[in-house]
Amino acid sequence: MRLKFALIGTALLLGLPLSQAAAFDLAAGQEQYEENCTSCHGSEVYTRKDRRVTSRKGLSAQVQRCQLALNLNWFDDEVENTAEFLNRNFYHFSQ
Repeated sequence: MRLKFALIGTALLLGLPLSQAAAFDLAAGQEQYEENCTSCHGSEVYTRKDRRVTSRKGLSAQVQRCQLALNLNWFDDEVENTAEFLNRNFYHFSQ
């Protein structure tokens, strides 16, 4: 029950639809990351001290910009899966 309320709170804080917060597909996010993101840069962009992304919402926006630049035509859930994969593995923004 606590997990359900935590997911709802997370969704509200991030401005995500409630169904989105509970539905991240981290495996799909990792696959998209490995197939697309690593062709432009390594993980140093996520871990450097002067990184541009400073929030979870900003991370989603950056993933959106990158996929548009690469003309990937991702759906919103694909952007969010990749952003959440990056968040959990590199950024660690509070949820």
